[in-house]
Amino acid sequence: MPPNNTSGPWYLDDLKTGDLFRSGEYEMDANQIVAFAQQFDPQPFHIDHEAAKASMFGQLAASGWHTAAITMRLLVEILPFYKGLIGLSTDIQWPRPTYPGDRLRVECRVLEIAPSRSRPEQGVVTVETLTLGQEGEPRQRQITKVLAFRKPE
Repeated sequence: MPPNNTSGPWYLDDLKTGDLFRSGEYEMDANQIVAFAQQFDPQPFHIDHEAAKASMFGQLAASGWHTAAITMRLLVEILPFYKGLIGLSTDIQWPRPTYPGDRLRVECRVLEIAPSRSRPEQGVVTVETLTLGQEGEPRQRQITKVLAFRKPE
């Protein structure tokens, strides 16, 4: 199955190492940033424009968890795995902040595929996901192990 063919569902055997998947864009706005942060990460630089100006960010900045949530939304759109995207573990980094007006997109590359020895109906797919800003600069990087299933017989 070629990358970015979003007709699904996709099975373990549909994937190969090196596959690259690209999403569309998602534009961040200040109201979304504040609303998310008020509920989940109420720090001054995420919820108060004036406090954010005096912070290391110099302006309102999205919570890293907000960037992660947008990343997940974009991944679900481009990776329609059979039984869903079931994460097993992840290593996440935020090399640059996300600001209002940023247009985020995701590039996801399959790094490794490991069929299970004890459960032949499934395996683990390791992917690198980059969340990029409009100029291609990384805002988030993560290496994730995802559970994937073989097509039922």
